[in-house]
Amino acid sequence: MGRTVTMNVKVKDYTNRVLGVVKEKYGLRDKGEALDKFAEMCGEDFVDREVKDEVIREVIASCDRHIRKYGFRTRTIAELRKKIEAE
Repeated sequence: MGRTVTMNVKVKDYTNRVLGVVKEKYGLRDKGEALDKFAEMCGEDFVDREVKDEVIREVIASCDRHIRKYGFRTRTIAELRKKIEAE
């Protein structure tokens, strides 16, 4: 299990009832565990659990191509402002 984060949340009544049902169905101690269980069941539809090696390689290759093409260019705040305002 990963690290835990403490948070206070406001949820709608329906969400509270869903978490209550998940808590009872899986015999969990509290609604925090129910929220973890719900995220475990449905989270992969939105976020990958781990970054795949292929994705990391693609990002590194993309960065390498960009650096080869453009080098390490730096811009001043004035140059950035001019670029942004021109668009």
